[in-house]
Amino acid sequence: MIMAQAPSGVEDQIAEYQSLQTQLQFMMFQRQQYKMQLDDAEAALRELTGASGEVYKNVGLIMIKSTKEDAQKDINEKKEMITVRVSSLVKQEEKLRERLEELKGSLETALKKKL
Repeated sequence: MIMAQAPSGVEDQIAEYQSLQTQLQFMMFQRQQYKMQLDDAEAALRELTGASGEVYKNVGLIMIKSTKEDAQKDINEKKEMITVRVSSLVKQEEKLRERLEELKGSLETALKKKL
C-alpha cells in the first residue's frame, strides 16, 4: 500500500486530498439540491402566471390564502436567496478544485521521487 511506504508529509497530503474530495462531493450534492429548488420555484411562478383569484401557499403544515402578487414576491425572494447560495457554492467548489489540483501535482511529484 502506498500510504504505508509514504513519508508522513505525503500521508498528510493524501488525507487532505481525500477530505477535500469528500467536501467537493458534498458541495456538488448541495448545489444539485438547490437547482431542484430553483426548478420548483420556476414551475410555481409559471403556474401563478395563469392563475386568477385566490392562491394558497404552504406555511409549515398548513395552507394560507395569499394574493397572487404576494405569492410571486415570496417565490422570487426564495429564488434570489437560492441563487446567491448557488453562486457561493460555485466559488467554493472552484477553490476546492484548485487546491485538489495543487495537491495532486504535489503528490505525483513526491510519489515519483519515492519510486
